[in-house]
Amino acid sequence: MLSKLVPDYMFREYAAITPDFLQACGIRALLMDVDNTLAPYETEEPDEALRAWIAVLTKSGVRLALLSNNSAGRVERFNRTLGLPAYSKARKPLLRVSRCAMQALGCRAEETAVLGDQIFTDLLVGRRMKVRVLIVLPIRDRRDPLTRCKRWLERPFVRIYEKRRRALCPAPESGGSEHRSGMCTKEKGTEMREKNDE
Repeated sequence: MLSKLVPDYMFREYAAITPDFLQACGIRALLMDVDNTLAPYETEEPDEALRAWIAVLTKSGVRLALLSNNSAGRVERFNRTLGLPAYSKARKPLLRVSRCAMQALGCRAEETAVLGDQIFTDLLVGRRMKVRVLIVLPIRDRRDPLTRCKRWLERPFVRIYEKRRRALCPAPESGGSEHRSGMCTKEKGTEMREKNDE
């Protein structure tokens, strides 16, 4: 049961997620968290790098939507220059809003993934929706006691993921700068997901 809380894939940052990776995984739709996934909490508008990344994914045919637990005002301001389908007050890991977002993108569960930075909201709603989950390192974490407690509780699941990744994808001798990658090959990535499904 606890293995269900192990991410399918982990990345250092959202920009490491490429159209080639998504295509290899058969992912055609991405439900994206905002705060600490795409931008820090205090950043009201997307920067040029994020807009460029979204443009690349959109051009490749990936359907995108914002899916946030934050307020409508926060999400609307952030989405003003992006113009994506956007869902605020999603109350992840509850299902209602997240399912509506997936249905609006017109993709099946096996073609959809959730992108976020938290195990107990983003990953858990993805598991309940039966979609894949891509977890990124938080961009700039809050230091309040609740956030620090959540991150502490997430550590065992991150360690399990990293242990599995090391077994499947040994680090190159050159010692690249990548901290956590989604998959090294399609076959190994699929194998990692199957372990999560056991």
